[in-house]
Amino acid sequence: MASSLTPAILGRRLGVVGVALLLGVSASPATADSAADSHSGSGSGSGSSGAPTVEEQRLDRAVPQEILRRSGFDGVAPGFARDLGRVRSYKEAERLVVRQGQSLWRRAVERAQGRGPATGDLSRDDDRPLYWARLGMTRALRAWEPRGFELGDERRQRLLGSLETTSRGQDTIRYPKGQRIKRVLVTGFDPFTLDRDTRISNPSGATALALDGTVVRTAAGPVRIETAMFPVRWTDFAEGEVERTLRRQLPRVDLFTTVSQGRVGKFDIERTNGAWRGGFGDNENLSSTGLVPVTDPASQPQWTTTTLPYKDIAAADTGRFPVYDNTAVTEIPAGGTTPVQRPDGPTPGSAARAGGGGDYLSNEIAYRATLLRDRLGLRGLPGGHVHTPVLQFGAGNTDPATGKVTDEEFVRNRVDIIAQVRKIVVTGVEAAEANGR
Repeated sequence: MASSLTPAILGRRLGVVGVALLLGVSASPATADSAADSHSGSGSGSGSSGAPTVEEQRLDRAVPQEILRRSGFDGVAPGFARDLGRVRSYKEAERLVVRQGQSLWRRAVERAQGRGPATGDLSRDDDRPLYWARLGMTRALRAWEPRGFELGDERRQRLLGSLETTSRGQDTIRYPKGQRIKRVLVTGFDPFTLDRDTRISNPSGATALALDGTVVRTAAGPVRIETAMFPVRWTDFAEGEVERTLRRQLPRVDLFTTVSQGRVGKFDIERTNGAWRGGFGDNENLSSTGLVPVTDPASQPQWTTTTLPYKDIAAADTGRFPVYDNTAVTEIPAGGTTPVQRPDGPTPGSAARAGGGGDYLSNEIAYRATLLRDRLGLRGLPGGHVHTPVLQFGAGNTDPATGKVTDEEFVRNRVDIIAQVRKIVVTGVEAAEANGR
């Protein structure tokens, strides 16, 4: 994600000035602590019927409107709203939502992969049109008052959840049958910290669009990559969105990796993930602090570990950004009360306070995915988390108040990150095959 690291973790890596420049936030974000844990939604944001969410309210800013216009996605939400106006039953609404949600995902993937018309003048690798178009659709659905039948909050929430699932590629993960092709699953995130800079793009999301459904030739044979996108919202994770999406897929794949945005100028293969939420505000400006909420908490471990071939990946020439095997964590040692930074991983019996990737949602998706791997009895399955470099604008275009929504360096950085993630995946598959995994 656009930086999975909280201010405390970033402070150790970048220094105080670096934190301020990167995040543009105080150490105590203006959020309602634990509000995400108490919200009862359906993976669709926290707005009630008719009231737009915090995310949806950002749509009215100039930057999202420019991104939609310059990508040709500005007609998506208005077209969806018109189609909703013709619906005369709940079953019709269900079919429309699935069809148009999948269509939006497919259109974004095809644009990213150079298929179909090159609508607009934004580069094809841009992930932001999908994000803002989806929010336009959810806002329209939230405000919709059908004619001829009663909808009600519960059924509206189900429609919103379906729209989120389908427009993120979560329901269209498909692998060919047979043993002659390797299967890889990659996940990405929405942009976030948008109150700091509404122009933000997330290279993990751009990577998901660029790689979805592609086949890569490797020394281990052909590799089919399928992808899905996830929101930057505490509530959706607490409601089990990650597990619902991955549970059916992990037994079928040969390797998986969750991906998000991490440090400036560096890739990290995160060795250890922690069972702790650090409270940094999400895309709804909500906060959640405490143990990662999972099913069967009595058996919940404080830590999970990567099974990606991290040494091989870090040693390989995968692109222009250096790749690190990141072993650092923050823990409360057994019998202690104060958090301690550990450069070489957790000590026995300690309580997690941050994994290698921090205590935000990228650490959490890594924790949830690897915990699911272990609970499914798939401990030999290569899987873990990759942090990409922070996607930066070019010199002279760093001020959100005056900057352009894109520039040549911004595009080059994103394209290079996408290419390097693809190479990291290939290296991981080849190393796992060579190591007999």
